[in-house]
Amino acid sequence: MTSADTSAASFDSAPAEEPRRWSVRRWLGPFAVALALLSALLTFLVLTGLTSIEPTREVVSSFLAINAGTILLLIGIIVREVWQMIQARRRGRAAARLHVQIVSLFSIVAVLPAVLVSVVANVTIERGLDRLFSGPTKEVIQNSLIIARAYMQEHAQVIRGDILGMANDISRVPLLFDQDRQSFLQLLTSSAAARNLPGAMLMGKDANPILSAETGGVPLTFAPPAPEFLQNVNENEPEIAVLPDQNLVAAVIRLKGFTDTFLYVARPLDPRVVAQLRQTELSVAEYAQIESRKLGIQVAFALMFAVIALTILMASVLIGLNFANSLVAPIRRLMNAAHTVSTGDLHVKVQVHKSEGDLAQLGETFNKMTQELRSQRDELVNASDLIDSRRRFIEAVLSSASAGIIGVDTSGSVGILNRSAEKLIGHSEAETLGHPLSDVLPELDEMMKASREGTQRLVQGQITITRDGTERNLSVRVSAEKNQPHDSYIITLDDITELVSAQRTSAWGDVARRIAHEIKNPLTPIQLSAERIRRKFGKDITEAKDKQIFDQCTDTIVRQVDDIRRMVDEFSRFARMPKPVMEGEDVADTVRQAVFLMKVAHPELDIEAEFREDPLRAQFDRRLISQAVTNIVKNATEAIEQVPPEELGKGRIDVVVSREGEDVLIDVIDNGIGLPKVARSRLLEPYVTTRAKGTGLGLAIVGRVLEDHGGRIELKDASDFREGQRGAWMRLRFAISGQAKKAEGTEPVPAVTDTAKDATTPEIRQSAAESARDSFTAQETKVPAAETKEPAEKTNDSTKIEASTGS
Repeated sequence: MTSADTSAASFDSAPAEEPRRWSVRRWLGPFAVALALLSALLTFLVLTGLTSIEPTREVVSSFLAINAGTILLLIGIIVREVWQMIQARRRGRAAARLHVQIVSLFSIVAVLPAVLVSVVANVTIERGLDRLFSGPTKEVIQNSLIIARAYMQEHAQVIRGDILGMANDISRVPLLFDQDRQSFLQLLTSSAAARNLPGAMLMGKDANPILSAETGGVPLTFAPPAPEFLQNVNENEPEIAVLPDQNLVAAVIRLKGFTDTFLYVARPLDPRVVAQLRQTELSVAEYAQIESRKLGIQVAFALMFAVIALTILMASVLIGLNFANSLVAPIRRLMNAAHTVSTGDLHVKVQVHKSEGDLAQLGETFNKMTQELRSQRDELVNASDLIDSRRRFIEAVLSSASAGIIGVDTSGSVGILNRSAEKLIGHSEAETLGHPLSDVLPELDEMMKASREGTQRLVQGQITITRDGTERNLSVRVSAEKNQPHDSYIITLDDITELVSAQRTSAWGDVARRIAHEIKNPLTPIQLSAERIRRKFGKDITEAKDKQIFDQCTDTIVRQVDDIRRMVDEFSRFARMPKPVMEGEDVADTVRQAVFLMKVAHPELDIEAEFREDPLRAQFDRRLISQAVTNIVKNATEAIEQVPPEELGKGRIDVVVSREGEDVLIDVIDNGIGLPKVARSRLLEPYVTTRAKGTGLGLAIVGRVLEDHGGRIELKDASDFREGQRGAWMRLRFAISGQAKKAEGTEPVPAVTDTAKDATTPEIRQSAAESARDSFTAQETKVPAAETKEPAEKTNDSTKIEASTGS
């Protein structure tokens, strides 16, 4: 499945998945947020003492556990949402990046205030505690305690002096205690009254009262001390005790001279002062306890703020996630729909929820857009189908057309061409399209200039192009579409090379028949007259010098008549080419016999034959093919003879017979002087020669033979066959079946028939007549450059001239 299919599938499944997702998200998220905020609020109220619930350790722990549970629930929901968001981005789901950005933004907005509040709260608490336990506050509390203790110490010192004085007084009269208790009681009472004590008490070691003295007639209200307290009391230093519960300061001492008798006195204290003293001690103790728990308090408050802040943070993040989901969901649907539209599916429709506000309106607009696009696309598809059918028709016409067709835009660049044009100009479509026509076919520059500057829509003419060493004649028609400022041009190319050659050949055949008819008749009388003159008057000439001149002149006449007769015979033979008789023969055997005859005739040359397929059966005329091979090999021997001996070395001719598809190939390669570079194709035309005594019919006859066998002759350089070799490479190609194959998209080349003869233009006929006249008037003074357009001094560069048996 492609990415487009995956996206489309996810888009199609989204409407079915969203209700299931929202059934959980719609209630779980808000419920968790509400629960977390409620627990955080209650925790804050309890810890700050704003409720009737006392913030004990158990209560605080319980509330913190509840807050931790809600936080874990929020974290679980957030982790699930974040995980789904990450998975969506990994799968490349639409709007995943936007989803991450929105959630990140909300998280940052939620985190920063929560962190700032927590930091500020912790700093505030720490500063407050530091101020509470700082020097001045602590000194005030400590001074209050010192003052309270000094007050108690003062009372203790006073009652110590009082009990020591009373103990001294009583210790002087131990007998009085034993003898007169009443007097002793008065003494004890007066001693207590003198010291402003409410009374005094004598007690035994078991703390039982022995004697009590009261001053002011008020009964004693304080109880004796415990027996254990009396065990550590001695005679020299009293034991003093502050009794805040009884608002008393008491003292006890062992009496000297008495047996296990103790004096116990007490003085009442102001209840208000005692209460304040007690409160001061409690406050100091609580202060000390709080000071010792300072770090714990800071940690507790920090934990409380952290829990509350984390709760608010998680709730904010979850709210942000829900908001991001609600914001991204319609955008994701739009992006999925847009992606589906980009794949070409315009039938997609976005689900619209009215609760989404402006995004719902955007979805409705998108649906309207796709509907419009769908209708417009249908119209375009119909128009495109019509245009495409027309285009296919035009392409079929262009591809099947035998003429080359080139379309040129206003900038002069090639916009279109058919296969025939590719073959004619020798460039492929990839090498041509988009390139300037002047680079592809510079021979058309003049005609294109005439078409641009002229007022006529059609410009016609002929050009000659050379591609891969082959010269072609093209008939050109340039049709201009004048649509200013965007002119375009259609160029039609017709290859008339074979037609011109056929017309020339036909014209030459007509000329040859007339020459043979007009010249052959007087040749015999001329020859006979010359012989009679030699016989009749040769006897009358007695002088040796005159005799020699006479014989030389008559011999010249006879010899030239023979040459003219031979040339006329060649004309007759060319004009009356025999119709080939196709029979099943072995090409290899035919070539082998022809090569053997040439090897016998030229033993000084290395003439080798190679048969890559032996035997090679084909339908052909054995006599004509043997004559064609003989003529080509004979031309090769003559080309070798024209090479200076010091440059030649050993003359060599290679004849290779092979098969290529349905064609027979006979290659003749020599190391002679080679072929001319210019007007090479003209060598196949009649009466075109570079040899002084050649008639120019040999290669034309070979070409006619191969045409009759459905083939052709190809002129190449020997270096193309074997790198670094000098000379020419002649390839004879004809069909195994003996019939010409009709190439796709082309028309058969017209044969040299009477119809072709009648179609010859006057220019061609005039050219043929002039060439024939030159053939007779300049037999001894032929200049090869006149026909090959080469300089006269470079006639040695031309070879492979026609090689008929009489040439």
